[in-house]
Amino acid sequence: MTYSEIHVWGDSLARGIIYNENRQRYAISGERCTGRLSEALGCKVENHSVMGATILDGFKNFSSFPVVPDALCAIEYGGNDCDLDWAAVAEHPKDPIVAKVPLELYTQTLKVFVALVRERGMHPLLVTSPPLDAPRYFDWVTRNVNKQNVLAALGDVNHIYRWQERYTIALRQTAFDLECPLLDIRDWFLALNRYEDYICVDGIHPNDRGHRLIADAVLERARKDGAMPLRSGDSETQAI
Repeated sequence: MTYSEIHVWGDSLARGIIYNENRQRYAISGERCTGRLSEALGCKVENHSVMGATILDGFKNFSSFPVVPDALCAIEYGGNDCDLDWAAVAEHPKDPIVAKVPLELYTQTLKVFVALVRERGMHPLLVTSPPLDAPRYFDWVTRNVNKQNVLAALGDVNHIYRWQERYTIALRQTAFDLECPLLDIRDWFLALNRYEDYICVDGIHPNDRGHRLIADAVLERARKDGAMPLRSGDSETQAI
């Protein structure tokens, strides 16, 4: 079907954030998916994503969002939900590790979010996050804390990868249980020979190349599904 509008609810991934190494700060990628979509598709695309947002933040903001009949609502959260208080982990390495949003609460909120989208006559789409590069991410989050204490708490560096992966598994299962369409960005990255080359120095945000990959894949899927046709005269998007 063709949607009346597209609304995106997510975190820094959906916002199109990259880390600019030259300026040593976070910035918006010119290759971001929503920017490319707004240029290529024949309907309104509005991005409500916020860097640092969790599923709880997104659901709260969506709750006051007006109904847009037959709009597509893409929901992309998880990267911040599974994040840890790294300073606290470094100070108390023997304490249980607690995510910003516990997995059970994350899953419950996803389900309520999807249900509310449908109740309002709109169409939900769940979106996974890319895999992180555990060694680089570990170095990034432990820049100003005791690395050895954090490592002792985790057991091994790749624990970070597995910890994040649990949230992706929960989102995929939610999509299956609720018969909700899924955009599996994580799988696109894992299919690459070296997905790490598509990730910023911080080990978690896609770089410009990564955002280009996402945008190309989304536009290709849109054409194949016939859900959001390109306007006549628009150039073809390279398939992956």
